[in-house]
Amino acid sequence: MSGRGKIMGSGVTERTDGARLAGLDPDLDALMARVGPCGLGEGNGMTPYQALVRAIIGQQLHGKAAAAILARVQALAEGAVPVPERMLELSDEALRGCGVSAAKLLAMRGVARAALDGVVPDPAEAAALSDEDLIVRLTTLRGIGRWTVQMLLIFTLARRDVMPVDDFGVRAGWRRLKGLDALPSPKRLAQATEGFAPHRSALAWYLWRAAEEGRTDATALTGSAS
Repeated sequence: MSGRGKIMGSGVTERTDGARLAGLDPDLDALMARVGPCGLGEGNGMTPYQALVRAIIGQQLHGKAAAAILARVQALAEGAVPVPERMLELSDEALRGCGVSAAKLLAMRGVARAALDGVVPDPAEAAALSDEDLIVRLTTLRGIGRWTVQMLLIFTLARRDVMPVDDFGVRAGWRRLKGLDALPSPKRLAQATEGFAPHRSALAWYLWRAAEEGRTDATALTGSAS
């Protein structure tokens, strides 16, 4: 994964997590000095259901293309992500006409049914569940993998200590930060970043920044260049 997927920015207030990383690693300190304060906020205002639908729409797409499809889907529901009941009412033709692939259509309907069945938690229940509990529960759904749930944890639920070690941008950022000859494996990256707990979400944000240095065209989910 490369950080592609979220359709729109959060418009949220800055958190102080990044400042707590200061002094833990000289290479990171230099990056932080170049980049500035951590841009993570206190959640993007979406429910878990909304975040998952948007993530499905954005899978394997450039941010602009995903945004255009999302806008067309939202137009079917008065400008908002269709609530689960409405998602199940919409015809296949209507959703496919928005640019939603057959596989994504099935995944979106599955998430809608799971929301009605209580598998996808509402915000209050999500707040009471641990990161791993949410990952285990939501990855049972079609089209939802561990990375997608980790993005929900970081950007929707504002969880502080998530390290998405499978994310290509995060791995590329660590490679650049440390001057490595090759990308670290997810296992090696997990080991290397253990000492940054409990602020690894902010670390991931800075690693996305490291990966994009010198590039433009940022994606909407992580802010990373694609």
